[in-house]
Amino acid sequence: MDLKTASAIRRLRLISVPEGISWIILAVCTIIKYTITSSVDVARILGPIHGVLFILYVLFWLDAWNRAKWDKKTAARYFAYSVVPGGGLVAERRLRREAEDAVIVARARKEGVVNA
Repeated sequence: MDLKTASAIRRLRLISVPEGISWIILAVCTIIKYTITSSVDVARILGPIHGVLFILYVLFWLDAWNRAKWDKKTAARYFAYSVVPGGGLVAERRLRREAEDAVIVARARKEGVVNA
């Protein structure tokens, strides 16, 4: 994995966690807003914040897809994580595992353990 690909995946990982957390909080605040009459509308404040995080996630996802040369199934899976509340947390965990595996393979190639 080259440096630009690793950077693109790292950016996607870094935005995944706040995007996933903001999605969960926004969903909870929206449910509270419509079930409990409250004078405080947190969803009105958190909505635009989550919107910006979602847009950043999509931009970073497109960059990672382009650089990592994911197949359509993998790209669709990582996009779907952005739509599911808390899915960004799952995406971060999977991306971290893939990056760690890539480092292990690169080290093995460098040491001559793997021929490829």
